[in-house]
Amino acid sequence: MPRKTRQRKIFNVALFRFLALLAAIAWGSNLHAATTVKKKKKAPVKTAAGAAKPTAKTAAVHRQPVRTPVQTAALSLRPVHPATMTAVARRSSAKKLTGVWRVPTYADSTEGDFIDGDDLVVRRAAVDALGPLNGSVVVTDPTTGRVLTIVNQKLAYQSGYQPCSTVKIPVALAALSEGVIDRQTLVRVYGRTKFDMTSALAKSNNQYFANLGERLGFDRVSYYAKLFGLGEKAGLDIEGEQAGLLTPVEPKSGVGMMTSFGDGISMTPLEFAALMGAVANGGTLYYLQYPKTQAEAAEMMPRVKRRLDIDQVIPDIKPGMMGAVEYGTARRIGFDPNEPVYGKTGTCTDSRTPTHLGWFGSFAESSGNKLVVVVLLTGGRPDSGPAASGVAGAFYKSLGLSTYFATQAHQLSPSWMINN
Repeated sequence: MPRKTRQRKIFNVALFRFLALLAAIAWGSNLHAATTVKKKKKAPVKTAAGAAKPTAKTAAVHRQPVRTPVQTAALSLRPVHPATMTAVARRSSAKKLTGVWRVPTYADSTEGDFIDGDDLVVRRAAVDALGPLNGSVVVTDPTTGRVLTIVNQKLAYQSGYQPCSTVKIPVALAALSEGVIDRQTLVRVYGRTKFDMTSALAKSNNQYFANLGERLGFDRVSYYAKLFGLGEKAGLDIEGEQAGLLTPVEPKSGVGMMTSFGDGISMTPLEFAALMGAVANGGTLYYLQYPKTQAEAAEMMPRVKRRLDIDQVIPDIKPGMMGAVEYGTARRIGFDPNEPVYGKTGTCTDSRTPTHLGWFGSFAESSGNKLVVVVLLTGGRPDSGPAASGVAGAFYKSLGLSTYFATQAHQLSPSWMINN
C-alpha cells in the first residue's frame, strides 16, 4: 500500500474515532440532564377518579427541551429585542441608584423653604427651571451680595459636596495670579494635543488642570482655595448655614486630582455663588446676605468680606467660561450673544454621601446688569454638569434678563447710596 494512502487511512480512522467520542459525550450529557429532571419531579397528584394528574411545575419541566452545551451557547448569541434591553437597563440603573447612590434623583426641592425675603420673580423662575429634580438653585446679585432666592435651602446650607470640575475656576485664577502660566500657554494633555486656558476651561480638560496643580503644589492650591472663600461660611448670619471643608494635607489621590476633580474639598452652593460673584464684579468677595423680609431686603447694606487681587486675570478666564456655554460642556444652556452667560460645569460622584453630582456656576450680563446663578443636582446618573447647565438655561430664559432688569426695582438703601 502506498505511503500516502496509508497515512490518509490512518487520518480517517482517527477522525472517525474523534467524532464518535463527541457523539458519546453529547449522548451522556442528554442522559444526565434527563435523569436529573426525573429526580426533581414531584409525585403526581391523584384526581378524584384515581388517575394521575401532573402538577403545573412537572408539566412545565416536561415541556422544556433538553439542550446540549452547543445549543445553549448558540442561544446566548441570539439578538435581544430592544424593548428587553431597555427594561434590563432600567432595572440595572435602579439597582445602582439604591445600591451605590443613597440620594434620589427626583424630589420636592421646595419643601421647607422660607421665602419671605425672596425676590419672588426670581424665585418662580428658579423653581420652574429646577422642576422635579432633586437639587438646589442659588441666585445672587454680585454687585451687593444679596441672595435673591435659594431653592432647597436644606441642601444649600449643608457642609457641601465635592466641587468636581468647578474647582477649575479657583485653580485657573491661582495659576494666573502666580504667573505659573498665562492665557496662551500651551499645555500638553495627551499625545501631541495641547490646550490653552480658554480651550481647557471650555472643554473642562482634566489633564490640563492636573498639570496646573502639580506646578502650583499643594500649599499654594490650599492658600488660594481659602482666599477665595472655600472652607468657610459664605453668608453673613444665615441661620443654618454650614461651612464647606478643606483637607489640611494633600489628598492621597494627589494634588492633580484635587485641582481637576476637587478631591479633598467640600464646597457649598453658597461658597461657589460668592466666588462667582467676585469673578462677575471684578474681584470683590461680598458676604452673602439673605433677607428674611421684604423690608429687610430694602434696607440691606452690602458687606465686603475681602478684596481679591484678581481683576487683572479675570479677563483671561472669561473667554473659556463663555466657550463652555458656546461650544463646550455647558452648551445645553443655549448661547445668546446678546445676553452672554459665563459658566463652568462639574460632574462627579461624592463618595461621602454617596451621590452623583451635577454642578453649574454662572453669571449673566445684560445691559450692564449681572446675575449669578449656581445649580447643584444630586441623585443618580442623570445628574451631570451639562444637565445642571440646562437648568440654568431654563432659568435665564424663564426670567427674561432684559425684561427683568428693565422692570425689577432693585432699590438700594440710602446708606448704600451714600457710601458709594
